[in-house]
Amino acid sequence: MKVSTEPVENSQVELKIEMEPAEIDKYMEKAYNRLVHKVSVPGFRKGKAPRDVLERHIGKDALFKEALEDLIPQTYKEALEEQKLEPIAQPQFELIQTEPLIFKALVPLKPTVKLGDYAKIKVESQPVEVNKEDVESTMEQLKQQHAILSPVERPVQFGDIVTIDIDGEKDGEPFPIRKDVAYEVLKEAKLPLPGFAENLEGMSKDEEKSFVLSYPPDYEMQELAGKDHAFRVTAKEIKEKTLPEVNDEFAKTLGKEDTASLREEIASNLKARAEERARMELEQKAVDAAVEISEVEYPPVLVDKEIERMLSDEARHFTEGIAGLENYLKTIGKTLEGHMEELRPTASQRVVRSLILGKLAETEKIEVPDSDIDAEIEKMVKDAAEKADEMKSFFNLPEARDSIKQFLTGRKTVDRLAQIATSST
Repeated sequence: MKVSTEPVENSQVELKIEMEPAEIDKYMEKAYNRLVHKVSVPGFRKGKAPRDVLERHIGKDALFKEALEDLIPQTYKEALEEQKLEPIAQPQFELIQTEPLIFKALVPLKPTVKLGDYAKIKVESQPVEVNKEDVESTMEQLKQQHAILSPVERPVQFGDIVTIDIDGEKDGEPFPIRKDVAYEVLKEAKLPLPGFAENLEGMSKDEEKSFVLSYPPDYEMQELAGKDHAFRVTAKEIKEKTLPEVNDEFAKTLGKEDTASLREEIASNLKARAEERARMELEQKAVDAAVEISEVEYPPVLVDKEIERMLSDEARHFTEGIAGLENYLKTIGKTLEGHMEELRPTASQRVVRSLILGKLAETEKIEVPDSDIDAEIEKMVKDAAEKADEMKSFFNLPEARDSIKQFLTGRKTVDRLAQIATSST
């Protein structure tokens, strides 16, 4: 066996393997010993046909193909050991010729990461303020959540909540979209389409109305942009919304002594959320800066694996898993393969970010003790009630603990980078 290597881009190496006839014959003999017990040859019992007879019966190419099933992976393994290569995933094989037998393997190797001078990254923390308008806006949301809905016998007005059946039209035939939908009739509402709410205004209970609306030219789903959509709506119930008055009694219904304490809590919660957003934005800027000044080379297979993870996450939203996702994509005029290509840029960004943070964790000697993993598991099962023990057992499995450790390592690494980026020295 002759083996040669040639480095190629993206942390890969091309192995070229040429086999001697005697080496090939060894695998041909093994293939014969397997097939002779499976193939019926006229005039012979199974397992008794000589090799030359079996070759004539099934064809030398078929026997050779069977031999390759063992030959390629075994000789590839031997070539790796000879060249002292450590692949991170399965290679791509290419059969170059059969006489003499030569094949190639494109081997994905460990990525290389060269960190930039991340100690010089500087990101300013933005001050967080909560003004009176923010508090009053939240108060208005609370009023809306605690509004009283009362059935009325008048036509629909803006601000009402109407229960409607919605039908569409396809190929000239009506088809149901949704039944018993509670819809708030707000002027200039954009959902489900601009103009939908305006067409409901003035409808009476049990009235049916048909109308056509157009998707905006800049609609996010380009396959629907500018197209017409026919609706048929039946108003089944009309309710008027009455908002509560903001006073101490209203505050008490929310567990507060008075409106002053309610506003204080709202302001405190808004500030906490704003600080969390500011922290996340700061961390993102620090990571983006680290990515910008670093150099990363990695095999494409890592992006393929990340796309698989992203698809798996999306598929969890569908009862039928990947099949459900694929069916949904068909309804919007897309294919699974096309969607995978759409995910590729984001997957590439995730791979680069992960590799850089991994190298940074190694450089900064970020460690996650078992006590941190235990604490994270306790936090995850805190609200699980009767399923807490079952969930804790699952999260304590070696694979789950390793996943949690990776997550915590990443979080600690980002925290460390943010600390460096905001330090005054």
